[in-house]
Amino acid sequence: MQITWHGHSCFRLTERGMATVVTDPYNHEIIGYEELDMSADIITISHDAPGHNYTEAISKRKTKQHILSGPGEYEIGEVFITAIRTNGKKRAKDDLRNHMFIFDYDGILIAHLGNLKRVPSQSEVKSIAGDIQVALVPVGGGSGLNSSQAVEVIRILEPSYAIPMHYKTAESKMDLAPLSNFTKEMGLEKIEPRSSLSVTSSRSSSETTVVILSYEKS
Repeated sequence: MQITWHGHSCFRLTERGMATVVTDPYNHEIIGYEELDMSADIITISHDAPGHNYTEAISKRKTKQHILSGPGEYEIGEVFITAIRTNGKKRAKDDLRNHMFIFDYDGILIAHLGNLKRVPSQSEVKSIAGDIQVALVPVGGGSGLNSSQAVEVIRILEPSYAIPMHYKTAESKMDLAPLSNFTKEMGLEKIEPRSSLSVTSSRSSSETTVVILSYEKS
């Protein structure tokens, strides 16, 4: 299966013969980047904010489009999806409710953490069924994890691949920290960005590889 990044927290997940997923579509007039122009069978919304809930940006070229924005378990187009609420019942007045989505593409598990704000406990992590192959992790602070928290979450989840998202770029209008804060926190040298990540097996390594995806215009 293939993962491409379209800016901010928006990814497109594709696999032949299975449903196409777009995560957290954004309003480009507020967030920056180019206007989104792509289709999807499934759209997931981690929380209700213009950078994550702009479903109008995704064209409906399919006969039926599914929009998921709450907790639950779903099976759509051969893709199994689990949505988990990541904060408790008590939260600050201005704290938006966030959901983590786990996509199961024939045993390959991809976790989109949305705007996770805190490091989950070990018991919360154990509630996630199976090994996470790819973790899509916010790293730029703001309403999501900062770089040091992101590193801690990656070490807890132990995915084969970690892909940073939700950070400051030249195309972004958001007040976020740059990617360099995260790579420095991880102790990494300069990483050459890839246009996409292709994953072909359910578990390829016991160590986490950080993958930087280049911004792909839709």
